[in-house]
Amino acid sequence: MQTRVLKIAGMSCDGCVSSVTTVLEAVEGVSSVKVTLQPAEAKIEFDSDKVQVDAFRQAIEDAGFDVIDK
Repeated sequence: MQTRVLKIAGMSCDGCVSSVTTVLEAVEGVSSVKVTLQPAEAKIEFDSDKVQVDAFRQAIEDAGFDVIDK
C-alpha cells in the first residue's frame, strides 16, 4: 500500500469534505481516505498496482474541486 496526500482547493464546508471523500472512496484500489477541511487535504491509502494518483486528481476535479500541486 502507498499513501499520498493531496491539497485541495475549493472546499468550504463539511459537505465538501463528504463529497470528496465519497468520490475518492469510489476509485478502485483505494483502501482508505481521510479528508480534512483544515488543512484542506486528502490522505489516500491505495494499491499502486490497481490505481495511479492521476485517478484521484480526476475524481476530485470531476466533483468540482481543484488539486493544488505542492
